[in-house]
Amino acid sequence: MSIDVTDQTFEQDVLVASDETPVVIDLWAPWCGPCRTLGPIIEKVVDETAGKVRLVKVNVDDNPRISASFQVQSIPAVFAVKDRKVVDQFIGALPEAAVREWVGRLAGEAEPSEADELVAAGDEGSLRAALELEPDHVGAIVALAELLVERGDGDEALALLAKVPETADTRRVAALARLADAGVAPGEDVERRFEALLERVKGDDEARQQFVDLLETIPDDDPRKARYRRALSSRLF
Repeated sequence: MSIDVTDQTFEQDVLVASDETPVVIDLWAPWCGPCRTLGPIIEKVVDETAGKVRLVKVNVDDNPRISASFQVQSIPAVFAVKDRKVVDQFIGALPEAAVREWVGRLAGEAEPSEADELVAAGDEGSLRAALELEPDHVGAIVALAELLVERGDGDEALALLAKVPETADTRRVAALARLADAGVAPGEDVERRFEALLERVKGDDEARQQFVDLLETIPDDDPRKARYRRALSSRLF
């Protein structure tokens, strides 16, 4: 069973509640077809945890503050919050098996699969073997894509990442792939790069993409991320 959360009730129903139980937040809208597909699936799966996971739903049209706080760009968008922090997320309508695995991890019930064990090994051969068993295994795809980026195979990395719904990890690795193809090393004088790109983002698609990609490589708790995101918005709008 889910509850509807608003901008006014978010702190109590999500943040405070997450101190006791993981809270899944389903951000949706009435006009969103994939949301109508995902909604019943995620409700069913969460109900099966018998209270180990709590589900709340947020209509993004009616609650712009929540939507803005999660920087939602497309829906359905699903976030897991524990101890007042986002611990996992996915974008798009996943099939029931994938939702069940995702919620199971939150509930502490999911047993590692053979593919999970191969991913834990971490080498390229094991990761490719994991994908033969589970072609849409997000962990295997992200880990393999990161290895490919490191050795300069950005195109293959991007093709792999395109096979799964977008998450924070897939965005980060895709950004690294595009930056590597452009000859940009994210850690090298990033502030200077941001300032130079700001002068071009208004009318230059390549500069704008590079700016956004650099943002993806910065940790969420780094104050530069929020500062340069605001700077980008002010230049574009």
